[in-house]
Amino acid sequence: MADLAPFPTDWQTALVLVAHPDDPEYGMAAAVAKWTGEGKHVVYALASSGEVGIEGMAAAEAGPLREGEQRASAAIVGVDDVEFWGFPDSNIRNTPELRAAIAETIRRVGPQVVLSLFGGAEWAPGTPNQSDHMEFSAAVLDAYDSLGDDAPQWLFENGPHATHAVDVTEQVDVAVSSLAAHEVYLGVLDPGTPVIEQARAQIEAVTTPRDDFGGRRAACFELKRPRATSA
Repeated sequence: MADLAPFPTDWQTALVLVAHPDDPEYGMAAAVAKWTGEGKHVVYALASSGEVGIEGMAAAEAGPLREGEQRASAAIVGVDDVEFWGFPDSNIRNTPELRAAIAETIRRVGPQVVLSLFGGAEWAPGTPNQSDHMEFSAAVLDAYDSLGDDAPQWLFENGPHATHAVDVTEQVDVAVSSLAAHEVYLGVLDPGTPVIEQARAQIEAVTTPRDDFGGRRAACFELKRPRATSA
């Protein structure tokens, strides 16, 4: 098993592109906390407001609630710039409109690094990915490719086929707090387990110490696109 490469450090701005509220917290929050603690700027952009994600709650109520939880969660890891594009939760498709929103946001924010969602069919055998995530990931790849020489230097996905890692040994607790800020969402998702316990279990699982990273706790990313450079 090849060792994971250290995540690049020679950048100042990262753009996190995801489909729903809570998507950044399930795998990226610890890394984001480390980066913002080092003075880097991170922006979150979400395709939807997650408005159909709370069972028994009307979309008109759930959408603003989940936006509020996402903003609070982002602030915990040092992210103040959070935007929502209004695409329909649970019906996200790789459309020209979505690709245009992604490309416009990349141009406007001007990041050196783009971070997106895993686009594969399964996280592991028998653990399927969500359709929204797969469609969104494909749209990000297509939009990035459309930018040509104007694309950021790197595009990574947060997923199971890691090529790079960030040492987040010191950021586990803040990542737990960030996920736990989705209090109403998690409380409905699993009413039998305290929210903080749900958050702790998830963050511990995605930042497990890795033998291929010197035994350190890691947030892991797969390099999908390094921008081609002219010879």
